[in-house]
Amino acid sequence: MITRRFPAAAPDGLVAAILLSFLATAGLFYVNIMAALVSGLIDGLHFTEKQAGLVASANVYGAALGALLSIFFVKRIYWRPVAIGLLLGLIAVDVASMFLHTASALTATRFVHGTIGGMLVGTGFSVIARTRMPDRTFGMLLVVQFGFGGLGVMIIPRLVPLYGTPVLFTALVLFSLVTLAMIPFLADYPPKPVDPAVQASGGVKWRPLLVALLSILLFQGGNMALAAYMIELGRAYGLQTGFISNTLGIAAWIGALGSLLVVFMGTRFGRFWPLMIGLLLTVVGNAAFHFSASAFIYAAANIGTAVTWAFVIPYLLGMCAAFDPSGQTAAMGGFVSKMGLASGPLIGGFLINTTHYGLLINIAVITMGASAIALLPALSLDRAASR
Repeated sequence: MITRRFPAAAPDGLVAAILLSFLATAGLFYVNIMAALVSGLIDGLHFTEKQAGLVASANVYGAALGALLSIFFVKRIYWRPVAIGLLLGLIAVDVASMFLHTASALTATRFVHGTIGGMLVGTGFSVIARTRMPDRTFGMLLVVQFGFGGLGVMIIPRLVPLYGTPVLFTALVLFSLVTLAMIPFLADYPPKPVDPAVQASGGVKWRPLLVALLSILLFQGGNMALAAYMIELGRAYGLQTGFISNTLGIAAWIGALGSLLVVFMGTRFGRFWPLMIGLLLTVVGNAAFHFSASAFIYAAANIGTAVTWAFVIPYLLGMCAAFDPSGQTAAMGGFVSKMGLASGPLIGGFLINTTHYGLLINIAVITMGASAIALLPALSLDRAASR
């Protein structure tokens, strides 16, 4: 038996949930500051909106590939040394990115970064699935993401004109270093034994799982199609960069309340009704961006959609984790989530008219509305839990 050099946090406690949240965030933290990254590439390196969107999408498509690869190894590896190696790889690629100045070079490099990060996130998701209440841990994950993401979008746009684009990648390096320091304090989290009742019923229920995965794809894609260009959208409606960045940062911090609701509620009220309310408010809030010429409406819409985004996605990811105790379907959820996050900026870049964002807003709202198909597997899980 190996003696631990560091004290481990209680496996299902609040501290462990925070540490696991950093682990599952580090590989994809750039998504939480995506608007700042896209704006920074446009302002710092004079990329066009399409070029900046392509770099952002390449990063997340790489993450999707990494998450896909993780599906095949999360059940077979000891996660801790793998996570350490992947974090070191992320840091190396972020440092290299500081010295690149062309769209083609950055696109290729960020794809590699995304692949490493996707494997790390898939590993983190599989560990979260081994906790007693993964929905609550996914909620804490969003608290961490929105909290630090809000700080990033408030600070980074102001620093890029002073220090250039290396600031973008320095922020990612710092987050990875902090996460690296947390890993020794996590418990071992071996895979859960398979419930004989689940095994007897045929294992994973693929039909509701596939519906849940499609919902995640639509929800994340619709949200990120707008979120990646939120700074540019505000500018197009005549708002000032300082006001926009402050609004996005504050919205992210307030949005963390949505995740905290999930942390405290868990599945006490099931999944169907929380999802229905959250999805309805998401659609209404994003439609309000049509009226962004009003600073008040722009701010209110950002705050409202941050809260609902942080509230809905933990339930969607938690549903995926509920289908398989090994963590493999949670890794699938991570893969599909990244495909949605990657596709949003890519498609959004082609829908943008720099003087009018109406078409992009409409397509995003329709896509998020279609994600309501998640209510079907949610109802199924609620009925099974009540028996």
